[in-house]
Amino acid sequence: MRWLDHRETVPESLRGAIIALGNFDGFHLGHQAVAKEAIDWARSEGRPAIIATFDPHPVRFFRPDVPPFRLTTLEQRQELYLAAGATAMLVFHFDGELAGTSAEDFITQVLLDRLGAHGVVSGEDFTFGQGAKGNVALLQGFGAEHGLMSRTVGAVIDDGRAISSSRVREALREGDPEEAARLLTRPFAVRGVVQHGDKRGREIGYPTANLTLETYLRPKYGIYAVTGRILATGQELKGAANVGMRPQFEPPKELLEPYFFDFAGDLYGQEIEVAFHHFLRGEAKFDTLDELTEQMARDCDEARRLLA
Repeated sequence: MRWLDHRETVPESLRGAIIALGNFDGFHLGHQAVAKEAIDWARSEGRPAIIATFDPHPVRFFRPDVPPFRLTTLEQRQELYLAAGATAMLVFHFDGELAGTSAEDFITQVLLDRLGAHGVVSGEDFTFGQGAKGNVALLQGFGAEHGLMSRTVGAVIDDGRAISSSRVREALREGDPEEAARLLTRPFAVRGVVQHGDKRGREIGYPTANLTLETYLRPKYGIYAVTGRILATGQELKGAANVGMRPQFEPPKELLEPYFFDFAGDLYGQEIEVAFHHFLRGEAKFDTLDELTEQMARDCDEARRLLA
């Protein structure tokens, strides 16, 4: 799948495409509806279908101190867009230049001249351009006058509320990965390279693979039933994981620490993806290591039962 940069002219073979416009970080049911409209439109006319995203997220650009909130990495998004049927992923690199581009120039200079778009599809609330002054009305009016076709897709309503990335984040922060997975159509998953730790888990009989959370949203700290995937081999694993500050050990250090059942291989330096399926309990500090290991055994039994 091609990975396009909005600062570069699109190859001739991908000009005339239909572009799904949005951030599409979580790629939840609402995002999928916009992408499907773009892909179906493109296929009906024999055109390439491109799904766009922004990196960094505009919120991160304007408010760099905001806590991490990403639901996917660019690599995960690329895989999701490919699975949805897109021809390419387009990354808008959000910087001062893009932030200062007027909505009209974004249409004429970026979408039409540089990217060669035939049409765009967006949600009804999509905004763009300097000061977020561009909207679907401008796409339908000014855009159409300059030869850019456009369509909009309404919000996907669930339980009386629009499905949104905010709802997904809310569910994860509340320790409800099942609800997040329902809105995403897949479990929330953290991807990273396994690092060497202090090997406390190995000492107590539960060797873990240590991952940093980097720019991912922090789900509710605690113990989860998880699955893992080794990216290099595709091997699937089941396990239990702690995400949080490890209150049992000093010094406190934020980590995602999955323990995979019946696995004895070496994961150091390998990239893995850990998917959150069920929340078991919050983090806790125990009086003794024996109490901790007894609770970990119970956690693993419950995780095995839930993942069976």
